[in-house]
Amino acid sequence: MDTDLHTRRPAHPTERVVTGRLVRLMEGYAREVRVGQPVLVAVLTAAGVMGLLLRVVRALLSNGGGGARRSFKDLKKGPEFLVTPVRVRDTTDRLVEVELHGHLPQSALHPGDHVQLTLRAQRDPDLPPRIERIVNLTTGQLLTPRTATLWSHLGPALLLQALLGAFLVLAVAACSALT
Repeated sequence: MDTDLHTRRPAHPTERVVTGRLVRLMEGYAREVRVGQPVLVAVLTAAGVMGLLLRVVRALLSNGGGGARRSFKDLKKGPEFLVTPVRVRDTTDRLVEVELHGHLPQSALHPGDHVQLTLRAQRDPDLPPRIERIVNLTTGQLLTPRTATLWSHLGPALLLQALLGAFLVLAVAACSALT
């Protein structure tokens, strides 16, 4: 076995915009979005105030049904999103690796497509930059990958309940301050 073979490792580009040919879409894996505990506690506290009021109203109306609630542990875990490492050969014939966060239509990118990538550095400097926007110059498509966010993880029902709970607490505080 010849140990003198040196394969070129993919580089992490430092430019904001990279143009080149798509070489390969690697196997994707899941990564978790971190959920900040102070934000989660504030949302759950405000939602709890409204939930308590709703339980009292349900008890008075003797309508016992209620939806299943996710636990604090489940909400703290955070949503997962798909991370796909992408290799591109840029115009200087350099192999670069970037990450695609989220999903795209299956027919959007193929090896050999001429692409222009708009990149953003990640917080961890060891990770390759992530793709913000893809212009597939071969097909003329503009692609923007979308990932799960903290707000989509919490859900519109919990956020609405938290908003109403916060409004209720502010209204009670304002009334008590005026009297």
